[in-house]
Amino acid sequence: MTATVHIVHCIDTEGPLYESLPAKFERLRDLFGIEGIAATHANLRKLKAGEIPLSGKEKDVQRVLSGHLTNFNETWDQVDAMLERVMSSQFRRSRCDSFGGGWVYNWFCLDHVRFDYNPRRRDIGYHNIFDHYREVTGTDPQCPDSIQWHFHPMSTYRDAHRCATHYFRSPEVFEILSRRIIERQFFPSVFRAGFQVERPDSHWFLEQWIPFDISNMALDDNTELDRTIDFRNGRSGDWRRAAADWSVYHPSHDDYQQPGNCRRLIARCLNVLNRLASIDQREMNKAFARAATGKDTLVGFASHDFRDLGAEVDFVRDLVDTAKHAYPDVKVRFSDARSAFRAVAMSAESPQPALDLDLVFHPAADEDVARIEIIARRGTVFGPQPFLAIETRSRRFLHDNLDFDAQPGRWHYAFHGDTLPVADVARIGVAANDRFGNTCVRVLDLDSREKAAG
Repeated sequence: MTATVHIVHCIDTEGPLYESLPAKFERLRDLFGIEGIAATHANLRKLKAGEIPLSGKEKDVQRVLSGHLTNFNETWDQVDAMLERVMSSQFRRSRCDSFGGGWVYNWFCLDHVRFDYNPRRRDIGYHNIFDHYREVTGTDPQCPDSIQWHFHPMSTYRDAHRCATHYFRSPEVFEILSRRIIERQFFPSVFRAGFQVERPDSHWFLEQWIPFDISNMALDDNTELDRTIDFRNGRSGDWRRAAADWSVYHPSHDDYQQPGNCRRLIARCLNVLNRLASIDQREMNKAFARAATGKDTLVGFASHDFRDLGAEVDFVRDLVDTAKHAYPDVKVRFSDARSAFRAVAMSAESPQPALDLDLVFHPAADEDVARIEIIARRGTVFGPQPFLAIETRSRRFLHDNLDFDAQPGRWHYAFHGDTLPVADVARIGVAANDRFGNTCVRVLDLDSREKAAG
């Protein structure tokens, strides 16, 4: 009755990260409340060696300042040098899974946009990181990797190195997805929350469009999270009420951490070689023990592309090898996240036709204004409606609700005084997933349509 452990390597894909010497000491203040130590190289060496008394925080500070956690890829050249090494067939296949497959990366791409302060030299711009990784993964037609979506809510003072919790205090979340649909014909089926932060607003937002969420950071002993200020009392990554047994669940409407009747599926994802909530041998063995009882199990772990991914992959491969010795009958598969969700939580369901949408434009007529009609020709849309994106002629990107048809699987949007005039519309995009993560994107270019008609 043994099953398969699906190893899902999630990378919060944020591009290069620079950290100055004063910024390292600023981070110690933010994490531990440590102040009054001069930001010098000599003091940094002493802190790394545990030679400065910190009222019992010495080892935690040493962990934060360890070489792996502070040796950042500060430029795209450094990131690309690492990618060339870890994405090579030689590295991927140095240890294969039970089915002969090599290592798989899941690139959860972030857009850094509209920030006023950028001390870590983030790559600012729509699609910059997404385009980089689409090109990198697209050079090899056999590349097994997946590109998905990661998001940092805007901080109060628009600092590029910080992550808030409110998704709707600013319009970035809608504009990023609208641009991704219209300008790149892409829509995600899997999501990872920035700093693992979810709240009711993001919970209900995801419920409308994204079937798979790999953000659960629950621990058997959540007191570990109280060691640093940023995670204390649920400030970031609050999964204290969620299951820590590697199960996948549908969340409750009022509490994303508890099982319930919501649509999307949530899976667990720990950190690796990090300052907290890091995967270790005990956690890997726990996953293999679960699989040994006949339950396919998804083991997610999260990295950042501004750190050395090679060291983290080798660390997890060692954990897997050790667990395999203890549970020799359990199979291992290196997986993309969408396939792992399907295998673990949906394998007993009958295959369904992949989602297919029609996007039809109806010009203004004597008795009606111009409108679009969206029809699910095949399959069923996840959530109540597709995601609507509109590009205006002045290159604004807008999102809006659709009007529901009396017939299921059909929606409308009308252009009039309460929405916007069709004369100001350049392109329209709609996107949706089905519950299995099959994605459909349709984009209609009204400018091209007018030129063709003319």
